[in-house]
Amino acid sequence: MAKVTTKSAVSSKGLITPSGRKSPGKSAPKVSAKPKAKTGPLKKPKALKPWSEAEVTKAFSRFRRTNPEPKGELEHINPYTLLVAVALSAQATDVGVNKATRNLFPLADTPQKMLELGEDRVRELIKTIGLYRNKARNVIALSEKLLAEYGGEVPRNREALETLPGVGRKTANVVLNIAFGEPTIAVDTHLFRVGNRTGLAPGKNPLEVELGLERIIPSEFKRHAHHWLILHGRYTCIARKPLCERCIIADLCRWPEKSALAVSGQPD
Repeated sequence: MAKVTTKSAVSSKGLITPSGRKSPGKSAPKVSAKPKAKTGPLKKPKALKPWSEAEVTKAFSRFRRTNPEPKGELEHINPYTLLVAVALSAQATDVGVNKATRNLFPLADTPQKMLELGEDRVRELIKTIGLYRNKARNVIALSEKLLAEYGGEVPRNREALETLPGVGRKTANVVLNIAFGEPTIAVDTHLFRVGNRTGLAPGKNPLEVELGLERIIPSEFKRHAHHWLILHGRYTCIARKPLCERCIIADLCRWPEKSALAVSGQPD
């Protein structure tokens, strides 16, 4: 019987054959390593020229002339329902919150009524809002705390408001401003963008932007300042493609990429 030899699957490329020996084929060419990119210190973005006091006054005078009495867009009945609405608006739109609270607030416009309604029912009524389970839990918890510690009334100071479940600095500032007329500045996503993009009050976080605005905005404008800036960011200085061509402060804005269609100036 003829001797049967075992064929190597691949023996011409320098691979191991069944006999355990390396075939004498050509070895694979060496692949040269990709040259490393040059590293060095990152250049800091060029700082925007600060706004002058006259420019700040000019900008807010225009906002006031265009919209003398700006209003928040969250629907509410009283300070308590405003507090609940703002707490529900975290990571949600005002439109979405209003849709839910139109069914919630007629049933529960006080902390006591909210507790009587119960967490399960609250959760059912606000389930169209993001994070609704946790928010329903917070609404019940803050209602309990208002009754236990504040006689069912919404406190009128930031420190007390921030002790309530689901209430942070932004929510507290909105309530103080809208419900009690305090000149607080609530920095949301829109206002944070406007403060940084325009160079009006640059900051790495909302608190820096808030404190920066408090320093530069004249007292005569502070009552409505956060409304003007939020609305400006929501409808004009939008995230993806700001509408510079219709911006009433385009000539003052420091954004280096502002549209060439931006107006050259406004009558003051």
